[in-house]
Amino acid sequence: MGLLVDGVWQEEERGARCRDGRFERQPSRFRSWVTPDGSAGPSGEGGFRAEPGRYHLYVSHACPWAHRTVIFRKLKALEDVISLSVVSPIVRREGWTFAKEEGSTGDPVNGASRLSEIYVLAEPRYTGRVSVPVLWDKARRTIVNNESSEIIRMLNSAFDAFTDSKADFYPADLRAEIDVVNTHVYRAVNNGVYRVGFATTQEAYEEAFLELFDALDALEQRLSRQRYLVGNRVTEADWRLFTTLVRFDAVYFGHFKCNLRRIVDYPNLSHYLRDLYQTPGVAETVHMDHIKRHYYMSHRAINPTGIVPLGPELDFSAPHDRGRFSA
Repeated sequence: MGLLVDGVWQEEERGARCRDGRFERQPSRFRSWVTPDGSAGPSGEGGFRAEPGRYHLYVSHACPWAHRTVIFRKLKALEDVISLSVVSPIVRREGWTFAKEEGSTGDPVNGASRLSEIYVLAEPRYTGRVSVPVLWDKARRTIVNNESSEIIRMLNSAFDAFTDSKADFYPADLRAEIDVVNTHVYRAVNNGVYRVGFATTQEAYEEAFLELFDALDALEQRLSRQRYLVGNRVTEADWRLFTTLVRFDAVYFGHFKCNLRRIVDYPNLSHYLRDLYQTPGVAETVHMDHIKRHYYMSHRAINPTGIVPLGPELDFSAPHDRGRFSA
């Protein structure tokens, strides 16, 4: 792994992202918003008006954060409005690349060979990590935003004039509860699996491990009473949790040592996962080959051989029981 320093790519030592053995995620740097009229959003600067064909998403099919944006682009029927490029699932010494022979679509917008080039186009002396997703403005030739939680909210509502989808995954009457759920799920589960997997001391590992499974146990109980995380309506909170759950048994359980229980061992969570997976259009956003190759082949400090396991056998298309909850 590496990062950009004053626009120049540099490698870093193992454990550089940890303090006292605890993994720390760098905050996203680009935080402007696309809005219907181009006015400024909650952060960043204005000037990014929603227009069909103007914006481009750079994503990885392997990354759970980027996966959120792919799901929202699909569910909001924005595929003809916002174009998309997929990076290679394997992160090498030079970071995310557009190597087509490894499964990338390439970069038809900027012709880059590495994602780091996109960051330098936006900010020539950029210092920081090069992450996905990236929302790129073709008109101003810059990065609008690289924070997944904010990009999905833009996709949820900013482009409504250009889609027939009326879905709203962040409804006003549920926002307070959604925000509370998101905060807990982010720390303990979404980022929690990384805090477990990238911990460099036993104490840090056990701390994150116990918090993760306490949270999964609580979610299991919550889902015993209702179909979705916030009542009986699918919201942003569900899709944010989904991208971690769908990777859990194949990757986090073994590779990240999150091995107390699998998701399949939780009756409510496993049925809930299948319910979401079977939402029309969602299954085609899940690329398990990219997911497994990314984690097992990119994290050589954790898996030095780079061998990708053939298992486990997963069937997200199996029947679920979530229809027992009234709408």
